[in-house]
Amino acid sequence: MLWTRLPLSCHSRPSTADWQPLRFDGGAFHLKKTAELARALLVLRLCAWPPLVTHGLAFQAWSQRLLGSRLSGALLRASIYGQFVAGETAEEVRGCVQQLQTLGLLPLLAVPTEEEPDSTAKTSEAWYEGNLSTMLRCVDLSRALVDTSGPARNTLMQLKVTALTSPRLCEELSTWIQKSAGSSELSPERLAEAMDSGKYARAQRVRLLVDAEYTFINPALSLLVAALALRWNRPEEGGPWVWNTYQAYLKETRERLEWDADAAHKAGLAFGVKLVRGAYLDKERAVAQLQGKEDCTQPDYEATSRSYSRCLELMLRRVSQHGPLCHLMVASHNEESVLQATKRMWELGIPLDGPVCFGQLLGMCDHVSLALGQAGYVVYKSIPYGCLEEVIPYLIRRAQENRSVLQGARREQALLSQELWRRLLGRKA
Repeated sequence: MLWTRLPLSCHSRPSTADWQPLRFDGGAFHLKKTAELARALLVLRLCAWPPLVTHGLAFQAWSQRLLGSRLSGALLRASIYGQFVAGETAEEVRGCVQQLQTLGLLPLLAVPTEEEPDSTAKTSEAWYEGNLSTMLRCVDLSRALVDTSGPARNTLMQLKVTALTSPRLCEELSTWIQKSAGSSELSPERLAEAMDSGKYARAQRVRLLVDAEYTFINPALSLLVAALALRWNRPEEGGPWVWNTYQAYLKETRERLEWDADAAHKAGLAFGVKLVRGAYLDKERAVAQLQGKEDCTQPDYEATSRSYSRCLELMLRRVSQHGPLCHLMVASHNEESVLQATKRMWELGIPLDGPVCFGQLLGMCDHVSLALGQAGYVVYKSIPYGCLEEVIPYLIRRAQENRSVLQGARREQALLSQELWRRLLGRKA
């Protein structure tokens, strides 16, 4: 390691001259097989091609008609599915996770569920009940994947609320919340009182990271998270067991994050945050324009990055002040944001294996994930899993929402190409 770990309670600020930034130059790619690097380069280049992302579902249907389901499926498994998905069975997922653990990375399982408003089958009560069963199995699988031979780590899992209840209901509830601001009828306390006492994930010692979604349903999701936090994020519970996701591309996020952090502190609750830039920018702007409302998003990527930096600084200071009661996932593929986090952790005396962790998507940003993991930071890879027919539409929609991330992966492509050429020419690393 390049530095000595400091206790979380230490408030002294070491000289930044002692801090050595991590190098995201692809040096950690030596840990990956050549076939893995070649697939990653091919898939990332394909995903950076706008027509493929825009018309992905049509391309999939066309390939099935032209090649047949079996051959089309085999090609997808060898490329996009194999790059971004852990597998279909528990054994395949376990194999993927074990491979990640050998690289110093941890799993963050995600169930790839997609509601289709025009589909009766995917808006029915039976569909939501089936999703609930799938989520409960995901909790079990997350718990089963814990590496008992290594150091104790938080077991985390992503949760998408609209996989369990209608987005239309969430939208109506959000509208009601905004109209009746300050009313006790829709307070987290009232909702917490009405909740069932059981929480399966808590019993399995799995912490839930609730996904943020569109702004027109986020108030309902935040109400739910606040109510769950009142029940399960008390210090005596060993919390936080429920984390909320904050999207830096929204203008209000910095203020709302500070308000929520203060509220949790005053209530004596643990506070868990997953900080992201956000993936719904284009649709948010389109909806605002269609409805004649003020655009709630940051004007450009640079403004979003400044917002992310301010939110990151806020949370890192909170962690340094409140220790194990405050947890943060720095969910970012941006090298500057990751370097800012590691530098401020050093300056604030936050240990590498403490309440701050990092998160990236499986199959992307490996040059950052591997460098962090090898340096001793806690790094999670978001891992979708499931059958090909369910996961490919999910991946295509995620790609459409994350166009800027995929098109911005040129540096990773260059590093992959550089490493492959080095191996081809037999040069030493």
